[in-house]
Amino acid sequence: MSAITSLLGVELPLVQAPMAGVQDEALALAVSEAGGLGSMPCALLGPAQLQVALQKFAAHPRPINLNFFCHAMAAPDPVEARRWLHTLAPYYQEFGIEPPAPSQAGARRPIDAATVDLLAPFRPQVVSFHFGLPEAPLLARIKAWGAVVLASATTLAEGLWLQRHGVDAVIAQGIEAGGHRGHFLADDLIGQPSTLDLVTALCRNLTVPVIAAGGVGSRSDVLALLAAGAAAVQAGSAYLLCPEATTTAVHRAALQQSRRDTAITNLFSGRPARGLVNRLMRDLGALSALPPAFPWAAQALAPLRAAAEARGLDDFTPLWSGTRPGGFPAMAAADVTRQLAGQG
Repeated sequence: MSAITSLLGVELPLVQAPMAGVQDEALALAVSEAGGLGSMPCALLGPAQLQVALQKFAAHPRPINLNFFCHAMAAPDPVEARRWLHTLAPYYQEFGIEPPAPSQAGARRPIDAATVDLLAPFRPQVVSFHFGLPEAPLLARIKAWGAVVLASATTLAEGLWLQRHGVDAVIAQGIEAGGHRGHFLADDLIGQPSTLDLVTALCRNLTVPVIAAGGVGSRSDVLALLAAGAAAVQAGSAYLLCPEATTTAVHRAALQQSRRDTAITNLFSGRPARGLVNRLMRDLGALSALPPAFPWAAQALAPLRAAAEARGLDDFTPLWSGTRPGGFPAMAAADVTRQLAGQG
């Protein structure tokens, strides 16, 4: 057993990336049972949903990584909302649907004191964060029950900041990674390096372990990142086609289209995230000033997404994916875990 597997309480130096919207407890448990660290995205869970997940994981003998967001929650801006609805109006007309009423449903929310109160009786062994760290008193409570704390860095500066603020390991999220960028010190995407370069820089400058994330689509990718100094590797897109994932039919189909490019876009949530290019991104430009601030872009897109998916179209679906999608079609999560870890 290596230092990182001992720290995380697992057998394999492999973490399944938490992926909101495309997984539930089943994927996390399957990866855990195979010896990796399964992860559960919690930013979209209400208290009742989180309680159910915690009870399921409490009955499981292996640790599960619970992932939370730490963004500053912007209030909905009526001016931004009207601009976004105006932008989307031609699409509503095309699909014959009415614009939705203002709503805060489905908003990604940061961890707060009430959430930590809910976690405390369960004393989860591993807790991870995206967009920085929670406020110091909340982090202190989590660490006080003995949790291992992980957090994402997209630059060397962020990795150093996270180490100074007490994380036990840093997740090096390279520019190839799918889903939301975890940056929190600066918004400039140009300054965010590849996974290999970021791992190399962090390993040279940090004393805590580094977990590599981004562009992990094969065992050879894992080996290259471990050779660069990573203690473990985090994979996300590799699991999107697993039967245990809740990836939609249109998303699964898109992942298997060999010529489908990815790009970083803010259209679906208001914050930059990498996904497969689709109609909305081509029409409006992947990065745009049109959507409201995070997390208020998704509500107006929801009826368009539903209408398009009913026709088998992915025009308005956030097709989150890293730069190495679709490598394990229809393979069970346990088999993906073992192959990436060199056990298959």
